Parts: sequence; C-alpha cells; structure tokens
Amino acid sequence: MNEIEDKHSPADRPSSWASRRSLLLGSAGAAAAGIIGVVAGIGVGRHEVPPAPHSIVSRQRFLTKVVMVTGATSGIGRAAAMAFAREGAKVAFCGRREALGHQVEQEIRERGGTARYFRADVRIEADVKRFVEFTVAQFGRLDVALNNAGITLEKTLHEYSSDEWDDVLHTNLRGVFYAIKYQVPVMLAGKGGNIVVTSSSNAIATQAKRGAYAASKRALVALVQAAALDYAAQDIRINAMLPGTTDTALVRRVGGMENVPDPIWEAAAAEWARSHAPALGRMANADEIAQFALTLASDEHPFLTGAAVVIDGGKTAQGG
Repeated sequence: MNEIEDKHSPADRPSSWASRRSLLLGSAGAAAAGIIGVVAGIGVGRHEVPPAPHSIVSRQRFLTKVVMVTGATSGIGRAAAMAFAREGAKVAFCGRREALGHQVEQEIRERGGTARYFRADVRIEADVKRFVEFTVAQFGRLDVALNNAGITLEKTLHEYSSDEWDDVLHTNLRGVFYAIKYQVPVMLAGKGGNIVVTSSSNAIATQAKRGAYAASKRALVALVQAAALDYAAQDIRINAMLPGTTDTALVRRVGGMENVPDPIWEAAAAEWARSHAPALGRMANADEIAQFALTLASDEHPFLTGAAVVIDGGKTAQGG
C-alpha cells in the first residue's frame, strides 16, 4: 500500500485492523529468535531494508522545475517531496495534518531546499483547486505533479458502509481526478508537464478485505491511460507507479504496531515479507519508492506515457 492517512484511533479501528495486528504480532512471536538476535546486536531474522539510494542524490534533474505533491506529510509523499527538493525543485506539497506539514517544510528548508506546505483535503474540489493556485502563486508555473494522497479501510465487502466505501474511492480516485483537472490547464499554458500517480500493486493482485482500496487503485490505472491519451499531443506525460507494501508509519499503524519497539516490528515485518513478498523477502522503504517516482517524473524517459509501472520487489510476479 502506498502511504495513507490514518483517521482511526486504536479504539475505533475496524475489526480487520485487529486481525492484521494479530497476524503481525503472531509473526513477531514466530520470529522470536530474530528479535533476540537483534536485541543482542546480531541481525538474525531482521527486516533488512536498504537505506535510501544516495548514489544519485547529487543529481539536479529538477533544478528548474516546479513540483507539487499531494499527501506529503508522511511516508512516500514526504520522501518524494524531500527528494524533489534535494534535486533542485521548488516544491509545493499538501496534506491534512498541519503540524506534520510544517515540520516537513522546515526540514526541507533546513537542508537547503525550497518548499511550501498547503493544507488541503483532496476529497474537496475547492481545496485541490486552491492548492494548484497556491503553487502557481508561489512559484509561477507547474512542471511536475505527484498525485500520491490516498487512504485504505480493510473490511470484507459486505461490511462496508456506503460512507466508508465513498471515503476510500473519493480520496484515492476522485482526489486524483480533481488534481489532474486543475493541474492540466496550468501545464497546457506552460507547453507541457509530467504527472505521476501513485496507484498500488493491489491494482494487479490484491488480498481479502481490500475491495475498496483495490478497486480505487485499479481504476487509477485506467484513469492514467485515458488521461495520457488526452494530453500526449500537448506534451503532457502521465504515468502510474504501482508500489508494493512499503515500510512506513502508516503500515505500522494499520498493523496496530506503531508503539512497539523497532526490533519487534522488524521481526514481524520480516516474517510477513517472507510469505507475502517472497522474491526479495522484504517491504520497500519510502525513499526507494520516492526515487522511483522521481525517475518517472524526470525528463529521462520522454517516450513513457500511459504506463503502469510496478515496483513491488517481485510481489505480483509469483502468480496464483
């Protein structure tokens, strides 16, 4: 799953969250030897995730670019906003959590980057319109957009209320429609642009209790394909990236493990990955997914548009 905002407190999380927590806690128990090894300073059974790919951080692919990112107060969006700024972009980003937004903005500035935070809820058309207008007012144009904001709610299909179903679809799908709707006119005026949409590997192969999430993410692939055809002649490229499960604070929250010690989380995540992501045997980290987003958003692949590109560590390659 891509990074999403957790609107549920531990007390009101749906039962499926509890089952995910039980699964992870059970995995942690099964990986007890790994936990002991980590605590002892030995990486036995540890959820090994490589650090951010720093070999390319000195590149300045976005030095003259203005970039906007939705859902960037944490996780993949946050990592992407920071990576764009590190590569020279002027970055406008949004999210609903103001404290985190200002924190990310400050961190980017402290590292020498340029960023502006705008509070917006992508479910609200007027908010998205104002966010695009804010970006243009701050930086004069728009070259690149990463439409990343999304949420999930895991339940068997008949247990969704209409409001819950709508919330997931409105955030993940309608929010991207709003973003593209208002980004495209600015890009047309600027004679081109590049839009990347965060879908999910769940668009290809999903699991139980992800009906709303998987439906929204698969619909995003179709939306990207149609939009790419709409605007290719105007030099606007639009692509979707499909990340697998990514090790973020959100995933810890969905698993009900945000407050457990890191060694327990790492052991549980490693056990989960062995059965759910057998190719590489781990989750992604937010930085490597962000770097992939930058690759899609760069000018390095001018023939790439209308694509849905998977980055899931081989998760969907295993078949049925």
